[in-house]
Amino acid sequence: MGEYVRLEVDGGIGTIRLDRPPMNALNSQVQEELRAAATEAAERRDVAAVVVYGGEKVFAAGADIKEMQAMSYTDMVERSTALQSAFTAVARIPKPTVAAVTGYALGGGCELALCCDMRVAGESARLGQPEILLGIIPGAGGTQRLPRLVGPSRAKDLIFSGRHVTADEALRIGLVDRVVPDDEVYTAARQGVERYVGAASFALRAAKEAVDRGLEVDLDTGLAIERMQFTGLFATADKDTGMRSFVEEGPGKARFEGR
Repeated sequence: MGEYVRLEVDGGIGTIRLDRPPMNALNSQVQEELRAAATEAAERRDVAAVVVYGGEKVFAAGADIKEMQAMSYTDMVERSTALQSAFTAVARIPKPTVAAVTGYALGGGCELALCCDMRVAGESARLGQPEILLGIIPGAGGTQRLPRLVGPSRAKDLIFSGRHVTADEALRIGLVDRVVPDDEVYTAARQGVERYVGAASFALRAAKEAVDRGLEVDLDTGLAIERMQFTGLFATADKDTGMRSFVEEGPGKARFEGR
């Protein structure tokens, strides 16, 4: 368990909890602790899905600007790969993930939310990529994941201007998937992934891999990825369980073991 990031597991749901008051600034230590928590969540068999949560008041207001201000070009050359790979560790968790966004999710905070499969935001949440106002650009995936999610024009608007968007606008442009009252954010996020506890975990892993990798390549290559993931599942016990249950009991009654 890290000083600022911890993984809490309850009822098959893992919560990656950021806890660096007052704004969960994502300094180098937080980034490395985030990587460790994501790796642990990926490896633990008792974790079926993951919620990324910054607490009741703020998700993450961005990078630690004081730390970055002191860094030179060569310092950032050395750090930038680790920065991106820490966030990618969250994106590559082979299980359903959801960001529970309260308050600010700006800069690196928005990029962290983008690493999740889904995003639930509180009514007062504010999201954005304000790096341009510091004379830089997003460096933890914002220029790549944001346009893949909301389209290049909307992504450029947010990145070029550095403006914040409200939860309602974020929902309208597809940046978040659901908006709920502020005090219901974590509960709603958790409830959204509880359905995956006891699900066919290898099929979920394959589906996530096929979608994520397929978005990175041309259609024919994506179809090849899908075909390999699809056929590979015929080697799992869950495939036998699911199909036998369907034939004998009807749909939706299978009890999977995750193997």
